[in-house]
Amino acid sequence: MPARQPSSPRRPVGTVTRGTTNPNRLRRMDRWIAAVHGPVLRRSADPVAVDLGYGAAPWTAVELLRRLRAAEPRTEVVGVEIDPARVEAALPYEEDGLGFVHGGFEIPLPDAAGPGGEVRRPLLIRAANVLRQYEESEVAEVWARLRARLAPGGLLVEGTCDEIGRRHVWVALGEEGPRTVTFATRLGSLDRPSDLAERLPKALIHRNVPGEPVHAFLRDFDRAWAAAAPYASLGARQRWIRAVEELSADWPLAGAAAGGGRSRWRQGEVTVEWAALKPNSGETDASKGT
Repeated sequence: MPARQPSSPRRPVGTVTRGTTNPNRLRRMDRWIAAVHGPVLRRSADPVAVDLGYGAAPWTAVELLRRLRAAEPRTEVVGVEIDPARVEAALPYEEDGLGFVHGGFEIPLPDAAGPGGEVRRPLLIRAANVLRQYEESEVAEVWARLRARLAPGGLLVEGTCDEIGRRHVWVALGEEGPRTVTFATRLGSLDRPSDLAERLPKALIHRNVPGEPVHAFLRDFDRAWAAAAPYASLGARQRWIRAVEELSADWPLAGAAAGGGRSRWRQGEVTVEWAALKPNSGETDASKGT
């Protein structure tokens, strides 16, 4: 990967975000990506990932490289930012396998072609805390644009977390559309599962109202959490696992291949099929998952 690339000749697609970032903020999302998408990276001839909208400091891109290289040492990470000043500030942090470029939702990559001469496309696009400032009606278009940039077998992970990464909710999308929604939390800080509602991604945050599936899910999760209160004496992790087991009787939780299963529950995560949580039809394009 070249050490430095010129700014995109065309105006980048998107708008500048606040740029708030902190070290280790995206650790929960990164761990999940490495576990779920690591096999795809290992099978690829060109394992490249994009940290879209990394913000005012490059910490999240640096950390993504470290975590993905633990899964596949050949992985490269490209940090993409729409604010050219942020790109300039990140350039001193470039290293082998890590570069920073000016761009937006069009996802410019440093090299025009992969190792076999084919058009280079990322196997992963991570867009964390990027869409919160957009309207819900804009989400589907952004998702479609980013999915179109993925390499075959690629994954788009889009979501939101708090400032220090204690609570995080994200949607995983393949080329065909959204697949799952993952709720992740530091269990010691959790009062009840519906506390995660404030970190729902843009496609869902305005749908946490009676009559919408995500509202029903969080309501049932709170009930299961309350019923699991006797397990609190064994620790928050055991209470969480018991609550998720109870929840699985009524909700389609993802299996291990899709980022779910008991090993992920132990991390303070639960992954649900998108079809069960998508907004009611007829409201927005995002509700259709397109």
